[in-house]
Amino acid sequence: MTKPRTGVVASIPAAHFEGPHEVALRHLVASDPRLATGIAHAGHCKLPALSRPSAEHLFDGLVSSIVSQQLSTKAASTIMGRVRSLGAGGVLPTPERILAIEDAHFRGAGLSGAKTASVKDLATKVAARTLRLEELADLDDDGVVDRLVTIRGIGRWTAEMVLMFRFGRGDVLPVADLGVRKGAMRLARMLELPDAAKLERLARPWRPYRSVASWYLWRMAEAPVDL
Repeated sequence: MTKPRTGVVASIPAAHFEGPHEVALRHLVASDPRLATGIAHAGHCKLPALSRPSAEHLFDGLVSSIVSQQLSTKAASTIMGRVRSLGAGGVLPTPERILAIEDAHFRGAGLSGAKTASVKDLATKVAARTLRLEELADLDDDGVVDRLVTIRGIGRWTAEMVLMFRFGRGDVLPVADLGVRKGAMRLARMLELPDAAKLERLARPWRPYRSVASWYLWRMAEAPVDL
């Protein structure tokens, strides 16, 4: 096991531990000191705290997740802004309104045909109440994933991003995420990207705070050099 650099743990500013993720950070540093270097360099964790999002907020998040697939953050933000502009006052149209908007308008906003079909499938299920967004917060992580993957164009990775960034769930490990895998490779000084099984083994000490650990793996993957 790779040991943390001398003084890294002690050098983490106290401010890094402030806020809703304090317990998670202290657990991660104590259970796997290799993460201490990433925490020291990346700073305060910006994941949201555990919450119960409104149906409207969650619907916006799901549409945003569909829009963002395979796009840069900047491109996704631009397109999502155009999609929201189809509603009144720049607010995302309701599911019922989305179903009444012609596909050409979504294509004009920058959505592909496949993503337009996904957004409309989501709107159809929400409008018909076959998907009750307000009930998702009462389900465990797997239960949320099982509901969301019934929507066209939403797979497990997208559902995991919703769990992390809309619900603030604390123990999500997106094993298929390239950034998480790259960060894990750097963390453990591996010669190749870990597969799901290897990543699961590496992450065992991080439970029940694998979401926070994943956030730091993303930061480590983005670093210009190995930390």
